[in-house]
Amino acid sequence: MIKKRIRHLGRSRDIVYAFTRHGFGYVMKELGLLDILAVPKRIFLEGNKTITSKSTGERIRLFLEDLGPTFIKIGQIASTRPDIIPRDIIEELVKLQDQVSPFPFAEVKKIVENELADTLENCFAIFNEDPIAAASIGQVHDAVLLTGERVAVKIQRPNIDSIIGTDLEILQDLARLAENRLEWARRYQVRDIVDQLAQSLKQELDYENEARNSERIAAQVKNDPKVIIPKVYWEFTTPKVLTMEFIEGIKLNDEEILQEAGYCTKNLAETVVNSILQQILIDGFFHGDPHPGNILALPEEKIAFMDFGIVGRISPEMRDHVASFVIAMMNQNTNDVIKAITKMGLVPESVNLYQLKIDVDHLREKYSNVPFSDMSVGGAVNELFSVAFRHQIKLPTDLTLMGKTLLTIEGVVEKLDPELSIIKIAEPFGKQLILERLRPKNVAERVWTQVNEYGEFLNDFPKTLKDITTIMKNGKMKIDLTTPELEMFVKKLTRISNRISFSIVLLSFCILMVGIIIGTTLSGQTIALFSNFPVVEIGLVIVTAIFFWLLLAIIKSGRF
Repeated sequence: MIKKRIRHLGRSRDIVYAFTRHGFGYVMKELGLLDILAVPKRIFLEGNKTITSKSTGERIRLFLEDLGPTFIKIGQIASTRPDIIPRDIIEELVKLQDQVSPFPFAEVKKIVENELADTLENCFAIFNEDPIAAASIGQVHDAVLLTGERVAVKIQRPNIDSIIGTDLEILQDLARLAENRLEWARRYQVRDIVDQLAQSLKQELDYENEARNSERIAAQVKNDPKVIIPKVYWEFTTPKVLTMEFIEGIKLNDEEILQEAGYCTKNLAETVVNSILQQILIDGFFHGDPHPGNILALPEEKIAFMDFGIVGRISPEMRDHVASFVIAMMNQNTNDVIKAITKMGLVPESVNLYQLKIDVDHLREKYSNVPFSDMSVGGAVNELFSVAFRHQIKLPTDLTLMGKTLLTIEGVVEKLDPELSIIKIAEPFGKQLILERLRPKNVAERVWTQVNEYGEFLNDFPKTLKDITTIMKNGKMKIDLTTPELEMFVKKLTRISNRISFSIVLLSFCILMVGIIIGTTLSGQTIALFSNFPVVEIGLVIVTAIFFWLLLAIIKSGRF
């Protein structure tokens, strides 16, 4: 642990300095890192000045770009999580720039030969030394195999896995420290967020994983002649080198070139939407980053998807929950909408169900009178994520990635064909999803699954009951009972118990006084102990005063 911290000290200082430069020094101060790493006061003051000139989202984006590949990629991945990150910050994260200077060809040659265990000349007939694209994790070169096929070779940057590994370890340490010291960090479970982002980033570093993603989507679209997925050449692919078929086309964000080439952008838009909806709603495995630069227009108005580092998975169970949500919205049933949201995500115990119901009612009413063809996917998705964020409902990563994918596609389509309605194209897919959910075979499978689960529960019940009994016998059972108005309830209970105690004392006093009065009356004498003291008279005065005081208190309370 000590060696690791010494090794990370320089990079840790860079990260803390960057936090401070961009106006987040107060966080580092609360964590006690400004003194430990001796951050100059001028940097802290300069960081404070930036607060007034830039928004929080802009400062976060600049901070991430300042720290390089790891943080840029984390920001890009974080932009797919609007359920845990506010919308204004998301809007800045999508602007993150990933363009960097290419690394030298000598490094390219060294990495390729080490990974393929052969010389460059023995693998490729032609290998262009100048990259056709360069990003923070790797760069792409145009090449030709010995067999004549033209390919695109993606090579990972030198030592990038080590650099990213160091950054992730430091971030995870910072997240742990933050949760130990800061209440808001514990509330938002910063460690879990960092761990999720780190896992996604590590998957992007494995080019073999990207190749498998590509082949799986290729298998899904094999019967669609309008969609092309580049072929993977596995004999020239490793975790750090990816060789795929070279596909030449026009990026969908090059609108002028598309028009000059005579493409019908309306047809291209329909093809893109149909393909993505098929991947999401029917196949359950989809391209997670379909921005215009990752989709090419090909002759005969075909399209090709590129870059499969980020993909999403929607399980049959999750598709079922999505269908339930859609049905509930169509039926204008707030309670069913809440049930569907609850099944989709992790609803915290502290959620205010009353306020959640109000927000869902507002969401339902907002779209109740909107014509189906005029509904905005982006607007609906953003509204749903806003509700989730407001109530700290954690949605599964793949579900938020699905929402981000639909938002991206809506932006692409809006430029290609502003009149095209994604909702209208999605209608038959939605109906198919609902019909699939109601098919007797699928209903029977769900029932059988539930029967099996109940059977396992009943089978394990005696053992579970025995374990609970053993824990109770040993006095180790702890019951934690909480209610939203528990404190108020306890206060009322205390007041009631105090009143009962006071009433019992008063009753005892009254009985004692009655006994004294009766005793003196029957004997005709005063009790010796009180011979010089008017006990009976004073007792009657006290009892009468208390009686009228209680009567007045009851009248004031308005309750008899």
